[in-house]
Amino acid sequence: MKKLLILLNIIVLALFFSCDGNEKAKIKKEPINRQQPKSVTYQMENAKEWLSLNIKDSKKLRIAIAVNRTDKENFAQMDSVIMPIDMTGDMEYYLPFPMTVPYLKDVDKIIYFSYPTQTFATYENGELIYTGPTNMGRKQDPTPTGLFYTNWKAEESISTFNDEWELRWNFNVENLLGVAWHQYSLPGYPASHACMRLQEKDARYLYEWADQWILTGKDKVLVKGTPVIVFGSYDFDAPKPWLQLIENPKAMDITEDEMKNQTERFLKEILAEQENRAAKA
Repeated sequence: MKKLLILLNIIVLALFFSCDGNEKAKIKKEPINRQQPKSVTYQMENAKEWLSLNIKDSKKLRIAIAVNRTDKENFAQMDSVIMPIDMTGDMEYYLPFPMTVPYLKDVDKIIYFSYPTQTFATYENGELIYTGPTNMGRKQDPTPTGLFYTNWKAEESISTFNDEWELRWNFNVENLLGVAWHQYSLPGYPASHACMRLQEKDARYLYEWADQWILTGKDKVLVKGTPVIVFGSYDFDAPKPWLQLIENPKAMDITEDEMKNQTERFLKEILAEQENRAAKA
């Protein structure tokens, strides 16, 4: 009798943990609830006049700065700026990356930098998690494009181009060339020496969200960091491309198909590195 009771307890426990495991497997992330504006249209405004009326509205200010690919300090020095007419929505609706990309459902984490739109975005399993403006490499020092991985990071570092430039929330993505993202002044156009400049809030977010590489020994990479895809090109001889939004608010939209096209040649490698991290990290 005692042996039978012990056997029954073992069966009950096995069933419990089996069901519990199945339930966990069924759990899916809840979609992010975002406030959508009634419409997304744009007009030109005087920056100083707009600031005098909206300086205390942090949500509107964040949207205005992002739409003009700049930061608060540089925005205040501008003359004319492009501005959404309806600013009741969340910032993601005013930047070009799509909210979801089903093609990325198996990719745990990935970061994109778009050269043509001067924006970045992070995705988790195909859902947009975070996005913002960037200023990438200038004409004579372009940011390299393709697939990279996050390597090492430092809260503060000194630029290799000029030892007077202090870089905060610096995360290297190309070790030999010294390419990274970090906080630095955003004048509203590509101006860096190949790096991806970010507002401090955005640089810190990416710094904390992305994974570093894992080395074995002194310099052998055991596990790569978070995948980063830099894509597209920028027409340095044309007006700022976001000015097109006045005539066509969808002129800069990055479609799901484009995201797939920019990713598919790298997907096999990305998933293999992801599996390697899960096994060894």
